[in-house]
Amino acid sequence: MTTLIRPEGSEPDDFRFSRRALATGALGGLAFAGYAPAALAKQAAPVQTDPAGLTIEEVSFAAPDSFALPAYVARPAGDGPWPVVVVVSEIFGVHEYIRDVCRRLAKAGYAAVAPAFFVRVADPAGAEMARVQEIVAAAGYEQVMGDIAATLDWTSQQLWANSAKVGITGWCWGGKVVWQAAARFAAIDAGVAWYGRLAPAPTATPEQVAGGQPWPVDLADDLKAPVLGLYGEADRGIPLDTVEAMRAALQRAGQTDSRIDVYPAAPHGFHADYRDSYRAADAADGWAKLLALFEARLK
Repeated sequence: MTTLIRPEGSEPDDFRFSRRALATGALGGLAFAGYAPAALAKQAAPVQTDPAGLTIEEVSFAAPDSFALPAYVARPAGDGPWPVVVVVSEIFGVHEYIRDVCRRLAKAGYAAVAPAFFVRVADPAGAEMARVQEIVAAAGYEQVMGDIAATLDWTSQQLWANSAKVGITGWCWGGKVVWQAAARFAAIDAGVAWYGRLAPAPTATPEQVAGGQPWPVDLADDLKAPVLGLYGEADRGIPLDTVEAMRAALQRAGQTDSRIDVYPAAPHGFHADYRDSYRAADAADGWAKLLALFEARLK
């Protein structure tokens, strides 16, 4: 996995915001953790979306295993109903970056819901990277799909939600989940996958290959909605040959509404505005493409 912290460690003036606010979520006064310290860049200046004009809630609802699944919800103020976007986090869970993404979507006229897939074990946002990997590994495919099913069911019962119009977007770990969910749920009308793995690495062990199934490259025939993939040319964890394999699979399956765009020289995590990997121009372009797809399919 790509190293996300500076090897020399952080210093007192590394952060534009206070350590306490970043670690505890004090910026928003919310129960979820703040920005994930393990990935926070030295000169972090994350986008902060004003909640004015929005309704923001922390809710929970029953997953298929009876777990009370927490979720962060941001939507425009008013009755709606608003088209729904399920927001799937990266490995750090529903930390402040993901919550801000939800607020950005709400500003664009969507009800954004970010389920906390990992908290059955622990909140990964404040953990060291080795522990984060353990927490994420515990969230298997069927659990995650069950959590998405529960999210779709819960939103269908909300008067402010237009559950006939549903999108999904996710980053890194969540990008892979977008492909999987678009192949699983007919209720999803569009997906945007930000640099999610598409196929196992050539060096993957049989256990790693099995543990990552189903891989997006094997799901092209099953996609029930168009998916836009946004990937970086310089992503060391997602080789371009796997991107080409996915493009070929989409072509064979006749999925002409789905495509993958690759940003030249962009690294993994180019949308993550709290990391050194952030590339503002590519992030803005990808976000514009996300909004265009959701506008066409959900509104």
